[in-house]
Amino acid sequence: MTGGGPIQTGAESLVRTLAGSGVELCFANPGTSEMHFVSALDRIQGVRSVLALFEGVATGAADGYYRMSGKPAATLLHLGPGLANGLANLHNARKARSGIVNIVGEHADYHIALDAPLTSDIEGIARPMSDWVKTCGSSATVGSDAAEAIRQSRSGAGRIATLVLPANTAWSEGGTPAMAGEPAPRHAASVDAIEQAARALSSPRTDGQPASRSALLLGGASLRGEALIWAGRIAAKTGCRLFAENLNARMERGRGRVRVERLPYPVTAAIGVLASIDRLVLCGARAPVGFFAYPGLPSVLTPDGCEVSTLTDVDGDITAALRSLAEALDAVHTPAAVNEAAGPQAITTGAITAAGIGAVLAEELPDDTVVVDESITTGRAFGSAIDSGAACDWLNSMGGSIGFGLPLALGAALAVPGRQVLALEGDGSALYTPQALWSMAREKARVTTVVFTNRSYEILKGELKNVGAGEAGQRARDMLTLDRPDIVWADLARSLGVPASQAYTLEQLRAQVRDSFASQGPALVEVIF
Repeated sequence: MTGGGPIQTGAESLVRTLAGSGVELCFANPGTSEMHFVSALDRIQGVRSVLALFEGVATGAADGYYRMSGKPAATLLHLGPGLANGLANLHNARKARSGIVNIVGEHADYHIALDAPLTSDIEGIARPMSDWVKTCGSSATVGSDAAEAIRQSRSGAGRIATLVLPANTAWSEGGTPAMAGEPAPRHAASVDAIEQAARALSSPRTDGQPASRSALLLGGASLRGEALIWAGRIAAKTGCRLFAENLNARMERGRGRVRVERLPYPVTAAIGVLASIDRLVLCGARAPVGFFAYPGLPSVLTPDGCEVSTLTDVDGDITAALRSLAEALDAVHTPAAVNEAAGPQAITTGAITAAGIGAVLAEELPDDTVVVDESITTGRAFGSAIDSGAACDWLNSMGGSIGFGLPLALGAALAVPGRQVLALEGDGSALYTPQALWSMAREKARVTTVVFTNRSYEILKGELKNVGAGEAGQRARDMLTLDRPDIVWADLARSLGVPASQAYTLEQLRAQVRDSFASQGPALVEVIF
């Protein structure tokens, strides 16, 4: 659907299309080819611009914004190299099924044949990390192309749409704004899928084993809100185990939330957890597989003979599917088992330990905090403490590409400005996108970042052993450590405008985290151990 009006450029029609279709935020790192779009953003109300100093911050922030708001943001990226700089976090966003509209500048179409230095195959770069890609052909189609990109980004659970904007289509007159159409409704679970899931979760095995050998594996929207409550009722009624994928776009945790077991990351641990399961029902989740292949270990984590069925995929109407399954199992009024407060689970004074960090954070976490978890090895000890702490939303990297945490926290904070955001970061992971701290400072984002400084890629030390690559010699150790020189995160954060402190004990950690939450703005606590 299009509308008339005064003569305008393609760039102006693009901004009006974004604003008119409800895209409220643009994470930008622009260059020369995008200056007309920048000018239009400056002159036309409706789309707020947030500057990112690196394209991976822009794409990661857009991911975090969608996860917490359910609305797509735009990114503004400069030609093929700028898009390439943002691809790692677009990979994470695509795996998380976040909706994003990428606006990628391109040379004027008549300039491309001259092979200027920044000329590249932008569509070719975009396709592996995008669900929809299109290059605008003229200023007259920019508005309608943008409207379709927005519609695509809202389809299913969320999609990555990339719109390539040649400079002359931006500066030429003839643009017409358009309104994004509604995406197709989420598909419903079939009657057969509901009946099969009900049988799998409630029927005993033919050898007399109890139905508790069945499990419901949750992913996507099934891990929050009404959908999670339905899943909890189903588990309480049938006795089935309730699992979550190890990595999730957004998971409700803490006191009063439905009790869900996260599958472990280590392959052997996950195999052990699933060893007794002979019927697994997937809801918004994929059949569990190892994060990597390891010599002598299976890639598929379910035991041989396990019957795996799907209630609905991540693009389906997950809440309706779980409600229908609860009705089929007569579980509509069954109370769900929820996490409860627990006594101290670890020492919270003295020397820094992973378990102690988890206990301190669980005790200090404000209600309704958004936790972005890129803590890697340190964070594996936090689980039981966090589940007995304040109710929170827990966000992981579903794609596994490093450097998502700080940008994601920025985007989440801008999506829900009244809520506290806590970013849990390994020191190695945080070094991929430290520029996000500057944007947090500029936007006064309510983000507390806790960096765990062990001065190593600790996870890789274990992986070296797990894949059978032998013991690390000096040259290998040099590729797995972050010393000589030491990186001082507190100093780095201050240089980027974020107040920072260092904690060497659990008492210091508690006091500094508490102070950071009270500040209502960005802060960083460096935990050194």
